[in-house]
Amino acid sequence: MSLRCPDLRVALLTLGMACGAVRAAEPEKAPELRVCADPANLPYSQRDESGFENRIARLVAEDLGMSLRWFWQEQTRGFVRKTMGAGECDLFIGVPAGFDRVLRTRPYYRSTYVAVTRRGTPAFAGFEPGQLHARRFGVQLIGNDLAASPPGAALAQHGAVENVTGFLVYGDGPAGKRMVDAVAGGNIDVALVWGPQAGWFAPRAKVALDLAPVQAPAGLAMPFEYAIAMGVRKGDTALRDRLDEVLARRKPDIDAILDAYAVPRAAAPSLSAGGQP
Repeated sequence: MSLRCPDLRVALLTLGMACGAVRAAEPEKAPELRVCADPANLPYSQRDESGFENRIARLVAEDLGMSLRWFWQEQTRGFVRKTMGAGECDLFIGVPAGFDRVLRTRPYYRSTYVAVTRRGTPAFAGFEPGQLHARRFGVQLIGNDLAASPPGAALAQHGAVENVTGFLVYGDGPAGKRMVDAVAGGNIDVALVWGPQAGWFAPRAKVALDLAPVQAPAGLAMPFEYAIAMGVRKGDTALRDRLDEVLARRKPDIDAILDAYAVPRAAAPSLSAGGQP
């Protein structure tokens, strides 16, 4: 018995070392990057991950060495409260750079409102009274009080009211698509649409359409261009700082995704020019 005990000890030690080796060989589970998004909101996000924010989220997660998990929530009233506010996610891929309900990264693109017209018809020539009363316009209605978008406010400021149709942001499909379809169908002459939506839906219309950036008229307090950033939970500076590093490091790749979705981009204003950062 005494001679066999050392053999037993060796066997047990060997078995323990083998088990430890197996455990060490098993890859550690990657930490999760939880992203909240609307499951039916092209061109931004879609449940099948065909939106440009889906693609950017995957790029970011892979760069950080994290696994990507989506929490889907329709982007209606209470979206922030029901998602990040309820602890369901760590990140929004696209928020206005001035959105104060989250901690924002540096902006990673800047877009503008554009005018969508049927090819062969006059281009939108700005907020001149002569054309404003001769053409039919479409604008997006935003917010809980159905306030007009900046182009809608500009039209109202210049006296164009009766010939303007408002398209609710919350409705049967994206407002941008309904507006583009209205131009294609001849129901309105000019749609003043937020750029990323116009860039996606206009090329898919049944007739040829033209897009052109729209400049805000002098004296209007509302900008037509907005910088877009990512948003994390307030206080989560560690994740925000890591995302800022990814945005700087992967800028060419992110720009390529935005190009693939024809997202109109505006140059950031100089420090002396003011405006949104």
